[in-house]
Amino acid sequence: MYQFVETIKMINGCACNISYHNDRLNSTRHHFWQTGKNINLNDYITPQENNATIKVRVVYGENGIEDISYSEYSMRNIKTLKIVTDNHIEYSFKSTDRSAINKLVEKKGLYDDIIISKNSLITDTSFTNIALFDGNTWYTPKHPLLKGTKRAYLINKNIIKEKDINEEDIFEYKAIRLFNAMIDFGDIEISINKDTLSL
Repeated sequence: MYQFVETIKMINGCACNISYHNDRLNSTRHHFWQTGKNINLNDYITPQENNATIKVRVVYGENGIEDISYSEYSMRNIKTLKIVTDNHIEYSFKSTDRSAINKLVEKKGLYDDIIISKNSLITDTSFTNIALFDGNTWYTPKHPLLKGTKRAYLINKNIIKEKDINEEDIFEYKAIRLFNAMIDFGDIEISINKDTLSL
């Protein structure tokens, strides 16, 4: 049975970027089950009386919302990245099954996380979208593994631009930012050099 997930950031009881999460959830449900009935996550999420940043995890399937959990969020400390290759990996829908990604993470060695390369093009880390800075513009891979909600927002606001980025060209860029629904653009920025990134 297919199960999918939305991870939503909650600050002061307010769910961030909720319209983008609604769009992806309903698009996924329509793709797999051709359902015309849309779900509004605001009808299901309960504001939390907590000053901390809350991670809201919503699991859903064919019959709608199946589970909602709330936990305090602590951002991972990522300073080094290793590029690993998998030309067959697919994760275009945010599934609860991350086994293919987890298998690649096992190859990271002493590095903090991985960047996944597919057909010589870089895509995402194991848990974030990315953008690279050429000194002028922030570019995000045109074909990520997963089109994240924060990525969609940043593209719509013209903060980042889409571009195919070949793995062998990565050292032409100055910096890389990791971001997702929980991590704001700029929260994790790594200078690109031979110490921080490995091919």
